[in-house]
Amino acid sequence: MMANLFSSFDPMSSISNLSLNWASSMLGILFLPYLYWAAPSRLTTACSQVLLTLHKEFKVLLGPQNLGSTIVFTSLFTFIVFNNFLGLIPYVFTSTSHMTLTLTLSLPLWSAFMIFGWLNRTKHMFAHLVPMGTPGPLTPLMVLIETVSNIIRPGTLAIRLAANMMAGHLIMTLIGNTGPYLSKTLVSALVLSQILLLMLESAVAVIQSYVFAALSSLYASETN
Repeated sequence: MMANLFSSFDPMSSISNLSLNWASSMLGILFLPYLYWAAPSRLTTACSQVLLTLHKEFKVLLGPQNLGSTIVFTSLFTFIVFNNFLGLIPYVFTSTSHMTLTLTLSLPLWSAFMIFGWLNRTKHMFAHLVPMGTPGPLTPLMVLIETVSNIIRPGTLAIRLAANMMAGHLIMTLIGNTGPYLSKTLVSALVLSQILLLMLESAVAVIQSYVFAALSSLYASETN
């Protein structure tokens, strides 16, 4: 029995004092069949089409002078979407529902963008603090607002991903816990609702992965 609603997201469960939950973050690659690597197949074609589409999207955001940078963001999308879908499997730890992982992804990226921008595009970074058309008396206030909004970016990225993944899992857990107390007719409705929620969570898993990668690329483009 769960001690509380959030115990299903507890990363501290262990076997022989060895925490194994975080190892799930690297297990997604094992779900790919051998033929994915050995020979062309429908799976490799579908994955290639998805990655090519993402490459085109990020190329527009980053500009033609940073084409190689799209590899970072397509890899980020792939890593997050793998972990999101792993979390939909029963009794598998959802690593992306924890700030420990999401902040680990967002903070180094944001820090790298900021360091690069302030060292190599100092004038541009200062100019970015004051939007065009800002009245003179409002300039100090706009600089303060833009500075604060820039500083909280890694936190908002991390919270957005973790909160969206945790919210859906909590709803499914709450609804599922009512099953033993329902009649057979209501159990059928419960199963149907869980299937619909699972479909919704699958869509959220893809959307949140894309949003995280797309916003990261937007932050990178602002330093150029």
